Amino acid sequence: MGEVKEKKTNKNNEKSEEIPGVITTTTSAIHNLLKKSKVQDIINWGRKNSLWFMTQPMGCCGVEMIATGCAHYDTDRFGIIPRNSPRHADVMIISGYVTKKYLPALKRLWEQMPAPKWVICMGDCSISGGPFYESYSTVQNIDEIFPIDVYIPGCPPRPEALIQGFVELQEKIKAKKDRGTGY
Repeated sequence: MGEVKEKKTNKNNEKSEEIPGVITTTTSAIHNLLKKSKVQDIINWGRKNSLWFMTQPMGCCGVEMIATGCAHYDTDRFGIIPRNSPRHADVMIISGYVTKKYLPALKRLWEQMPAPKWVICMGDCSISGGPFYESYSTVQNIDEIFPIDVYIPGCPPRPEALIQGFVELQEKIKAKKDRGTGY
């Protein structure tokens, strides 16, 4: 009458129970199924059409980032919505210079974001240092700290360039060639 049979171990040396009439599986088996099936394409479609970026304006590029989220450029039509909390955002925009004093806080924000998450590097200051190149207080080579998916050059880049950067990120997500996917 409804006996529970116990297997010895599976490939991960975990004990598992076999319950009659109930199909059980492992998390890795589910991930493998998603990677090989069309379900992953549907999930990627949803992810690419609902990119929520974290608003943390730095320097003059931050003004352009804020303008991109306003009514004139209407990023909502692309599913790109600004968020104030890192726990609700899946895209971090590094807009402008990053000082050595601000870097630990930026890393903490990155760690608080749920996976999968992406990074857009906006402006010459964040890409190469800009006029603050080799300054005593700014961080150089930000791509060694964060996995940058899209670079947007300019000083400061226009809001249209940021929208184009989001479109390129959407194409990367669709093609499964993005760096931020943790699935």
